[in-house]
Amino acid sequence: MFLGFINATTIDKKANAADEVSLPKFVDFNIPYLQKDFVGFKEALAFKESQGKYTAVNTLGYLGKYQFGRTTLERFRIYNTQAFLRNPELQERAFIALCKVNKWILRKDIKRSVGKTINGIKITESGILAAAHLSGAGNVKKFLRSNGAIRFADAYGATIQYYMKKFGGYNVSNIKADRKAKVIS
Repeated sequence: MFLGFINATTIDKKANAADEVSLPKFVDFNIPYLQKDFVGFKEALAFKESQGKYTAVNTLGYLGKYQFGRTTLERFRIYNTQAFLRNPELQERAFIALCKVNKWILRKDIKRSVGKTINGIKITESGILAAAHLSGAGNVKKFLRSNGAIRFADAYGATIQYYMKKFGGYNVSNIKADRKAKVIS
């Protein structure tokens, strides 16, 4: 029997009688390892939003890999939702543009809040950006400025706190705050 690259019999021969070797009962080799960089951030967020599927549309009408609302797409002058669903490159550019805009909107709150702990959650820049993707930058401002007293949950029950915790600690420094970020199609 082989587990990864190590033969289990070899492990048994190397282990002393007093040593206990515990091997996982199940290893899922289909789950990718993600770095704690921007690519890891966007892929982890996409997996939570749509399982990373570009053509996904949820029961509330949110679209694509990152589950954009129609009004958010319109902000970036994207009006044809069917074309948007068929265009992975456009979805990636829209996600980056939204991160830039959210980072600009939340720039002062990022400066004030990163490193603090609110309701047991260490606040990080990536956690703030993920929460803004979930609930909008305005709701994240309310949460941060109220020290966690004002909360938000989406229609499926996902909260700002959950997103801040789950997506905290990624390096998103390559995303530059830009109030006028555009998606060039």
